[in-house]
Amino acid sequence: MLSFAKIEARAAKRKGGEKELEKLLSKPLSAKQLAAIPDDRVLSEMTRRVFAAGFAWSVIEAKWSGFEEAFLGFDPARLLFQPDDYWHDLTSDTRIVRNGQKIMAVRDNARFVADIAKEHGSFGKFLSQWPADDQTGLLEVLAKRGKRLGGNTGQYLLRFLGRDGFMTSRDVVACLRDAGLDIAEKPTSKRDMKKIQDQFNAWATESGRPLSQISRICAMSAGENLDNETLRRRVGGEE
Repeated sequence: MLSFAKIEARAAKRKGGEKELEKLLSKPLSAKQLAAIPDDRVLSEMTRRVFAAGFAWSVIEAKWSGFEEAFLGFDPARLLFQPDDYWHDLTSDTRIVRNGQKIMAVRDNARFVADIAKEHGSFGKFLSQWPADDQTGLLEVLAKRGKRLGGNTGQYLLRFLGRDGFMTSRDVVACLRDAGLDIAEKPTSKRDMKKIQDQFNAWATESGRPLSQISRICAMSAGENLDNETLRRRVGGEE
């Protein structure tokens, strides 16, 4: 496998040097900061990621204040108290994107957040206690117990909540394959995800960097060489 030092050097060269590269990186939240995230903000971000999947992010962002109003500030307890008529009426509510399946996913995920909070004190505490070197296990929990939180949606959720972790975007996968990792072009199997997790853990040990920074550097070392201003707008998000 290629050393991460060589990958980082390649990314720095593409971005105009080490200092410019560092400006394009963000730090994940600490365990204490993660634990302090309120459950309503977790459900809000879950909903944002679910609705953004396969849809123009800009449209979701433009309507987000309406989402907050329509879904009662994403308070899990309040939402779970609402009758079926409330959820049916949301399918014709112009404040939000009227996708029936995704609307019902909010109710399912409100239950998911409430259940995790009951088990661990809060969803944020659950995230803060999960082992840093086992993102694949955490993604499995999101996919199995949550609704529409599998695949990239779960990865984006963790990234936007500020939890340290990697992405399996096209450029990240291209970087991994170029470095010598034997995985599919679109890795989804447990076998491939374990290989990816193990490699990121190895690079974290080598570099001392958090997984999110390794992931972002990896993405910037391969694929389209986007300008730095575009990448600055994406810090903490897309790769």
